[in-house]
Formats: sequence, C-alpha cells, structure tokens
Amino acid sequence: MDLGEKRDLDAIQARALQIGASAAYVVDGRVPFLKHFVWPSLQTGAVYEKEYPLATALGRPLIAAQLVQIARQENAQAIAHGCTGKGNDQVRFDVSTAALAPDLQVVAPVREWGMNRDDEIEYARRHAIPVPATVDSPYSTDENLWGRSIEAGILEDPWAEPPAEVFEWTRDPRQAPDQPGYLELSFKQGLPVALDGKALDALELVSRLNALGGEHGVGRIDHLENRLIGIKSREIYEAPAAVLLLQAHQALEDITLPKDVARFKDLVAQQWGQMVYDGLWFSPLRDALYAFVAETQRHVTGEVRLKLFKGSSQVVGRKGPEQLYQLSLATYGKGDSFDQSAAAGFIKLWGQGVRTASQVQGQLHTRDLAVLLGEVKRLTP
Repeated sequence: MDLGEKRDLDAIQARALQIGASAAYVVDGRVPFLKHFVWPSLQTGAVYEKEYPLATALGRPLIAAQLVQIARQENAQAIAHGCTGKGNDQVRFDVSTAALAPDLQVVAPVREWGMNRDDEIEYARRHAIPVPATVDSPYSTDENLWGRSIEAGILEDPWAEPPAEVFEWTRDPRQAPDQPGYLELSFKQGLPVALDGKALDALELVSRLNALGGEHGVGRIDHLENRLIGIKSREIYEAPAAVLLLQAHQALEDITLPKDVARFKDLVAQQWGQMVYDGLWFSPLRDALYAFVAETQRHVTGEVRLKLFKGSSQVVGRKGPEQLYQLSLATYGKGDSFDQSAAAGFIKLWGQGVRTASQVQGQLHTRDLAVLLGEVKRLTP
C-alpha cells in the first residue's frame, strides 16, 4: 500500500511475484490515509508522549483494513505480517484484524520463530529476498506522508547522537538557509485547506510542507518512547509537515477555543494519542472521542503564519473570523473597553475561600511563612 513512500510500485509488485507470491496487489492509499486517519488526528492535536506525531501508528489500521478486504476477495483464511514480537505494529495489525474480521487467523513468522534483526537479514540473504537492511546498515525504517521513522543499529544506544546517514527528509540545520522562510496556513473547521493563500488538496499540501520544512531542517524528533508492550525504545522521526501543521493548528485553537474547552481537549488529545499508538483505531472509544473533537472544530477557521529557521518553526501570527481574542478587551492602551470597576468585587468573591481559611486556620501556615521569610536577605540596611 502506497502511503507516500515514494517507491517504485511496479518493481515492488514484480519482486513479490518473483519471490513466490501467487498474486500481488498494489494500491494507492495516500488520500484515504490523510482524509480519514491523519486529518482527524490533526484536529485532535494528538502527539504521543508530547513528541511523536503518530505517523506509523496512523498508517497501520488502514493497511490492516486493506489486508482484510483482500483476504475476503481471495477467500483466504489468514493474513500474515512481518512484525517482531517486541514491537507495537504486531499489536496494531492483530487487534485491527480482530476488530474487522475476528474469524481470520494472523500469521507472524518473525514473532513465531523468535527471529532477531540479524536472523531476518540472513534469512533474506539465504532465500534471495531483496531487502534494504544490511549488517553494515541495519536500520529499520518506515515512511508515509505524515512521517518517517528510523530505529535499530547505533540508534539503540540512547547516548549516541544519530548519524547524518539516518536522515533523508530534513537538512542538517547547520546547512539550512541563512534566511528564515515564512509560510501561511489556512484552516477551515480545523482542517488545512490552503498554503500561502493557494487552495491545495490534502496530498499536495502535505507534500509541499514536507519539502519546505525539510529544507529548513524542521521536523527532526529524537524520542525515547514507551512501547505498548512495556519496554522503552529509542526512535528517530522526520515529520516536517506534521510538526508544522500541528503547531499551526494549536495556534489557531489558542485564539478560537474557550479556556475550559481547550483544557479538556488536551486530555482528549492525550487519550487519542494513546489509543492510536495502542492499535485501537477500530474501537468505540475512537468514535466517542472524535464526536467531541468534531464539535470543538466548528470555529477553528483562520490563518496562521509560521517562521522557519535553522531547524525550528515559530508561530508569528494568527487570526480567525470567529476568534475569541478581542483587542478592545486585551489592550492596555486606547480603546480599552474592559470594565475595571468590576474587578474588585470579583476578586473579593474569588478569594473568599482563601480568606476564610486564613482567618480560621491561618496559624497552620505560620511556621512555613517564618522559615520562608527567614531565608529572605535584606538588600538595604
């Protein structure tokens, strides 16, 4: 399934037939991937453990759904995958299959035979199966439009700096342009619809952002993450478009969502990220969470301007037709329409509980206060 890997699909199909497949299907899943998996997660603002944009995790349920569909078409009784028994993807494929076709058996040779990376490379060599990994370059990579992941090899040492050879999408920030780049993203109800004022479809928009961000060295992530099965794993990611879009979307929500909605949505985003990472896309939880997210996006429309420079991106402007930021309320200059006379009564009521506690239980804080003030040094005689 092509999710944006930029590989020779005809050669992949031919290779499958050459090494023994009776039939080989090659399908283009790029648009459905963005529309039905990436965009809802962008609206949610989901980032696993504050760093990982969930690129690989978002691609697996779509691949699993396609596997089930072809299995039905071919009257197969099982599907197979090459995941190890230590990773997350085995869970994502197995659980997605269980949700969509509980009668199908899942065959996982690498897991069942207890193979390690060297075993796999040797097996491929012995059976003339062409694979990109070698003993000298043992990296395991996965790519789609939302990001590229790299693991194994020297990267398994969390103290080692990732070598330059592992990066393909992003420039070394030291070699990025010496002048910052600016771009403007337009959103409609939480979904990106235009770049620099030009309407683009999802595929072209993400592709351009990957190129623009990568040119400025934006999107490199070095994450020591907690895998679903209970071990820690060091992963390197390149995700220029994801980093830029998530940052811009958050900036637009900052100016359009009420405080209490925004804070509760942070909890939903965390739960969504965990759900996707744990392989539970096809679950009642996903439907329930997205119902809330969709409601929050009704007013998330507007533009965000980003500044890209030497590996970083910064929000430098945001606006929306239904923004809750009002200059007449926020300004400290002329045109201030805020009624300051109402503040005193509000503060009195707001502090009533603290005042009562101090009056009744104030002696409980006396010792701490004495210690604190005893450590304050006078600056004048």
